[in-house]
Amino acid sequence: MTVLIRILLLCICLLADTSSVHASQQEKLDNLRQRITALQHDLEKTSESKSEASDALRESERAISNSNRTLAALAQQQRAAKHSLSQLQQQTKQLEAGMQGQQALLGKLLFQQYLGGQQEYLKLLLNNHDPNQVAREMRYYQYIARSRAAWIKTLRGNLEQLNALAQQTRQKGVEIAALQAEEKSQKQSLEKDKLARQQVLTQFARQLKQQRHKIGRLQRDENRLAQLIDKLAAMLSQPKDGGVFNNDKLPDNRFDGKPFDQLKGKLVLPVKGKVSNKFGSVRPDNTVLWRGLLVHAASGQAVKAVASGRVVFADWLRGFGNLLIIDHDQGYMSLYGNNETLYKQVGDTLSGGDTVATVGNTGGNEDSGLYFELRHKGKPLDPMKWISH
Repeated sequence: MTVLIRILLLCICLLADTSSVHASQQEKLDNLRQRITALQHDLEKTSESKSEASDALRESERAISNSNRTLAALAQQQRAAKHSLSQLQQQTKQLEAGMQGQQALLGKLLFQQYLGGQQEYLKLLLNNHDPNQVAREMRYYQYIARSRAAWIKTLRGNLEQLNALAQQTRQKGVEIAALQAEEKSQKQSLEKDKLARQQVLTQFARQLKQQRHKIGRLQRDENRLAQLIDKLAAMLSQPKDGGVFNNDKLPDNRFDGKPFDQLKGKLVLPVKGKVSNKFGSVRPDNTVLWRGLLVHAASGQAVKAVASGRVVFADWLRGFGNLLIIDHDQGYMSLYGNNETLYKQVGDTLSGGDTVATVGNTGGNEDSGLYFELRHKGKPLDPMKWISH
């Protein structure tokens, strides 16, 4: 009887210990889940702050686009000024060569006049020649005198023209120097804007990375205590898309003049690069669907118009950065987002293959690339069905 009581007491103690361990593990698991929930809430707040900060970046990214466009215009003005300067220098050389010949000829005439002096006229009058002969020779001398005066007048005119060319050359030199100084100032301003923008993005990226790292560590701890719920496990193990299409071609103007609805299956994506998503799929860590394609490309790469049309929007838009929209008539539009620089403005008429922007990561994106959409009467279209493979 006593042995039986002892066995019963031992079983009760073992059950109590097991229950205590289970309760302890459950309490630890609950605490981990609470910490994960709190950190995820902080992560969402940081993401929202990053989105709000992207609004503050709007002016900086606009300034970068405008500075790049100004630099391109300044470079074109410099080329035109240097071309004009080259033409002025060529004209100066030609004029100087002509003046040298005129000066040499005039020198010979003056020397001959100096040697002859006024004696030839006196000889004609005093040598008792035939009056008709004297009159003819006097007229010849008048012709020679008028010719000398005309040469002298031409030489003076050439000298004035040479002085004018020299003045224009000096002015072009001053103009080029001013353009170079303005270009230097624009570049300094551009670098300042880029640095300020990069510092803000780096700060948010670092904060998000630290929070995600901490959440990942706690989730791994939670997984060791118990199997995570399916939703959390799917979120942690969700693989990144390795890319669905690699574009190695660029648009051109071969389809200019054709209605846009006849270009289905013939278009080429605006930049070379890898398409990393599928139209209509869910975005990572989000419930929003992809309405277009994200083409990964190096920053600064030229963005081409997929077809002819007219620019109807060229400005910064939250979530899309520097955005450009082209109207192709019949209700068709193409959208180009996340650009670093917008080269075209509202109202510009385009041909297929024209450079309209450069690739960037504006709008708060961490990686550089082009976001591209096609729409018909406001409805998103799958670009993959419109491009040639």
